[in-house]
Amino acid sequence: MPELPDVVVYIERLEAFVRGQTLERLRIAGPSVLRTFDPPVSTVEGRTVEGFRRIGKRIVWEMGDDLFIVVHLMVSGRLRWRDRGAAIPRKRGLAAFDFEHGTVLFTEEGTKKRASIHIVEGEEALAEHDRGGVEPFDMTTDDLADALRRERHTLKRSLTDARLLSGIGGAYSDEIMHRARLSPLVMSDRLDAEEIARLHAAITTVLSEWVSRLRDEVGDGFPEKVTAFHDDMAVHGKFGEECPVCGAPVQRIVNASNETNYCPGCQTGGKILADRSLSRLLKDDFPRSLEELE
Repeated sequence: MPELPDVVVYIERLEAFVRGQTLERLRIAGPSVLRTFDPPVSTVEGRTVEGFRRIGKRIVWEMGDDLFIVVHLMVSGRLRWRDRGAAIPRKRGLAAFDFEHGTVLFTEEGTKKRASIHIVEGEEALAEHDRGGVEPFDMTTDDLADALRRERHTLKRSLTDARLLSGIGGAYSDEIMHRARLSPLVMSDRLDAEEIARLHAAITTVLSEWVSRLRDEVGDGFPEKVTAFHDDMAVHGKFGEECPVCGAPVQRIVNASNETNYCPGCQTGGKILADRSLSRLLKDDFPRSLEELE
């Protein structure tokens, strides 16, 4: 899923490519992507794009007169810059935003059609798309502490809960917890003041670093390879590889389609956290420490 750093860079490049330009036509490829009917699509056509903003992982197009287009990429949605009037791909295509000098294609790589477009009128209607989580770049350490203690969850779940924290998903939460040297399974209400301060620093630093890296990768172009997996990540997607900090093999916890990666050397005091499916299979043979793993 495109997360805060990806969405920030998408918005920066959309600002560069289409802000101040007229949206000539919004082509919708299928009924599943457009989740609203009033105002109709025709109300945003022929309008000038006045700007963009981010609400969590959503990209908001500001179309003037209190009209907004809210694009939620979900897990597999992607935006691509193409020649004017480019055809919408038959299987992956969701919509196309046509301008005089080019087209923004909205596609979805997965088979589950979760990505969406909402056309809304008024700040009040727009606010309904805000899940309420605190903004990582705006929050204080106290704000983070309040968010984490609002509900009792594992740290992994709390970091990825949009009602608590805005814009963070599975990939960057793994990197944040590794940077903060915290277990993904520690309960959010058990973190002490020093751990919360460490986590706050890790959140702002990791997200800032990745915004800069992605910005440098894109340059003056448009994002084409948005992914949750990057070679320079420390633990996310690195199962079995050496942790770049301590050299311990990166481990994982698999829950349905979700996977958490962590370093037992940096984050759990050498303890291997139980993977539900694997521990059931191996039973007594499941390694519970780095020593047993070796």
